[in-house]
Amino acid sequence: MAEVKLQNVVKKFDDVEAVKNIDLTVKDGEFLVLVGPSGCGKSTTLRLVAGLENCTSGEIYIGDTLVNDIPPKDRNISMVFQNYALYPHMTVYDNLAFGLKMRKYDKEKIDERVKKAADILQITPLMDRRPKQLSGGQQQRVALGRSIVRDPNVFLFDEPLSNLDAKLRVDMRTEIKKIHKKIQSTIIYVTHDQTEAMTLGDRIAVMEDGIIHQLNSPIEVYDAPADKFVAGFIGSPAMNFFESVIDDNKLYFGNKKYSLPLIDKQKNILSGDRNKVTMGIRPEDLHLKKKGEAFFPLEVKIEVVETMGDEVILYLLAGNDKLTCKTTQYYPELEEKDKLKVYVDMEQVHFFDYKTGKTLV
Repeated sequence: MAEVKLQNVVKKFDDVEAVKNIDLTVKDGEFLVLVGPSGCGKSTTLRLVAGLENCTSGEIYIGDTLVNDIPPKDRNISMVFQNYALYPHMTVYDNLAFGLKMRKYDKEKIDERVKKAADILQITPLMDRRPKQLSGGQQQRVALGRSIVRDPNVFLFDEPLSNLDAKLRVDMRTEIKKIHKKIQSTIIYVTHDQTEAMTLGDRIAVMEDGIIHQLNSPIEVYDAPADKFVAGFIGSPAMNFFESVIDDNKLYFGNKKYSLPLIDKQKNILSGDRNKVTMGIRPEDLHLKKKGEAFFPLEVKIEVVETMGDEVILYLLAGNDKLTCKTTQYYPELEEKDKLKVYVDMEQVHFFDYKTGKTLV
């Protein structure tokens, strides 16, 4: 196990700055997830740690060792890709053992490590099979096992579940979490899937355009997003945003056709000369019934109703503003084009600076 530290790391591809002055410390034994949209720099950051790309500037440490000039094979890291890259002509056993054979380990040590990894991953009955005889989930386990046998200081995962179907992704998320608890290794995991990030990470780093917007535990990122980008990226369905004007302790939006009263904690922070803000409401903080004193009504029109078994997603219109409501209550009489009253939980409303997007409340 080892701590990983990036200090002022920059990576440029010609004139494009893919990673912009990142400072990041991954604690010894921590499961850290880099999450963000395609092209945000998360995979490039991972490749810099692996040594598959060279820093334009900055320093990377694994443990106490500066690794900028150390080749990938000597960094004692192991990388798991989205394509499993298994040798098709080899058995599972030989796929697991291959890297150790290349490093001239003796047969007894190889056998001990391979059997230990197979036991952790519950693939012992598969040892004589070849990759084409395995399911996608089994192949992914073998790819994980090939990394585990090396006993690296750091595991690097680059979207390892993206080729699996929905059910297998859920199953493998659970398995990866279990494996981390067993081996207690340092893991850096890249994904664009916020559900993977929220369920796997001890901490998550939300990235956009080569920078880290926020680095916190999943619950802190969800409950207290640092800015509008994080608030909009984390959460499904996405947070509703409204460009709003504050006047006389009321919040106006939809060309001032709609208003909501500010509660005390919001009045104190949003008072003064700041009158234009962005309001954010998560879909689950819109309710079909009033549940408290801070719940205020909003007249809307139903556009689309999506029934998903355990929850219902309502796509609504407040004037020309679109908003989404997520509820576990299903009313058969709800139909498209119907008018509806929803209640906004003002205790849960977020406010962002209109120009910078930074969180105000």
